[in-house]
Amino acid sequence: MNLSTLYQNIKAQAAKVIVGQDEAFEQIVIALFSAGHVLEGVPGTAKTLMARTLARLIRADFKRVQFTPDLMPSDIIGASVFNMQTSAFTLRRGPIFTQILLADEINRAPAKTQSALLEAMEERQVTIEGELNPLPDPFMVLATQNPVEYEGTYPLPEAQLDRFLMKVRVTYPPSNAEKEILRRYHAGFDARRLDEAGLTPVLSPADLADARREIQAVTVEDGILDYITRLMDASRKSPDLILGGSPRAGIALLLAAKTCAALQGRDYVRPDDIKQLAPPVLRHRIILRPEAEVEGLDADKVIARLLARVEVPR
Repeated sequence: MNLSTLYQNIKAQAAKVIVGQDEAFEQIVIALFSAGHVLEGVPGTAKTLMARTLARLIRADFKRVQFTPDLMPSDIIGASVFNMQTSAFTLRRGPIFTQILLADEINRAPAKTQSALLEAMEERQVTIEGELNPLPDPFMVLATQNPVEYEGTYPLPEAQLDRFLMKVRVTYPPSNAEKEILRRYHAGFDARRLDEAGLTPVLSPADLADARREIQAVTVEDGILDYITRLMDASRKSPDLILGGSPRAGIALLLAAKTCAALQGRDYVRPDDIKQLAPPVLRHRIILRPEAEVEGLDADKVIARLLARVEVPR
């Protein structure tokens, strides 16, 4: 399987419905092929459209859950229900039993409900009434946050944030791209009717499993491993940070870099892959000191400082 050609086909199909979000969509695809989950940003920037489009392109089941303050864990994972006809309990599966799950405004739900996702994201299974229930393969969570309306929101705990492979910045499109969006809607495009958009599936879940095995074979030299290790260590010692990158962050950066290399048609990882993916992999895992925020720093600026400070292998 030529992963570079496959990736180009995915991008070509996605371009039929997605405009001005090339970098964000690329990072979401990298997360998918890396078997990771994605945390996204502000409302109204085509996040739902990207999730639905990706599901169609890989022939995957898609479900969406709107997180609210009264959402219960059983509303997500399901529950055992007594069947009067059979006089037995049967499992009523929740929406988490899908392949691509859009968890919309995840920070509106209380911690107990947010934690219901932890086992699913990490173990690819859920426990209901003491029984383990495996989730479909692939299984990917695309979670959005509401950063605008702080009333009625709950911060995500660090343990859950660390389960997301990347935090993707889905920003507003440039003017020319936004004009193209308006032009398409004027011509009759409707994001709610993707059947009419002419999307052609590019691969199946079985093909995705084959692609992941191919990505596993990508070469990573010892110098690259040392580079990731030194970068994580520098984040933990940074005077700008209270919390640096965890070992899971280093693993996530490695896996994402291998996927990035494979999708670009290379069988080896370059330092540039690490530098490209460090911001989305680390930005939600580090915690800034109040003094750094007073100086006007944010997560991306601190990551840029770390990349500038750590020597790049030759």
